[in-house]
Amino acid sequence: MLHRLRRAMVNETRSRLGGFVEADETIIGGPVKGKRGRAVTDFATKTLVFGAVEVISYTDKNGTYRERAGRIRLATTLNADEKSIEQFLEQNVEKGSSVKTDGWRGYSNTALSKYKHDKTPGMRASHIHRAFGNLKTWLNGTHHGVDPKYLQSYLDEFVFRFNRRKTPMAAFQTLLGLAGARNSIPYDKFILQESKG
Repeated sequence: MLHRLRRAMVNETRSRLGGFVEADETIIGGPVKGKRGRAVTDFATKTLVFGAVEVISYTDKNGTYRERAGRIRLATTLNADEKSIEQFLEQNVEKGSSVKTDGWRGYSNTALSKYKHDKTPGMRASHIHRAFGNLKTWLNGTHHGVDPKYLQSYLDEFVFRFNRRKTPMAAFQTLLGLAGARNSIPYDKFILQESKG
């Protein structure tokens, strides 16, 4: 039942992120002895995840410039190459938006040709990294880990909750509306879709 609700949390007509966006990738899963970085994704317990977050600028009541995280998008991926990054951005970020990334070579001029690219090697303490930290804490603290074949469903739930974190009652009403509008799917077909990613 929970998997069905998670599936309903993705509004198929949702708008893309826009304005100023931070994009990066992270690795979800348990430790692998003797391996570091993207090399660990060769192991079945590790999954590479793309993330993008809108950065909202505002002035607080004291007149100080501030930034906060807006909406996010998360998706599992097999590779962090140029083509995969380009596809993720096209699906989730409006063309013409400013996209800030780190120095990873996959964020090439080709992958970001439809965006204003702000490349910041060694990007630290950013909004997307804080979102990744919250995601990992939630997966480990609440669910005590997640099987890689189900991870995308849990990412969808996290995105739904994160994007509505300031309006929990509206989130519940939105979920009821989305769940009622989606066609049901038999459990065996649902599991097949999940395992295909």
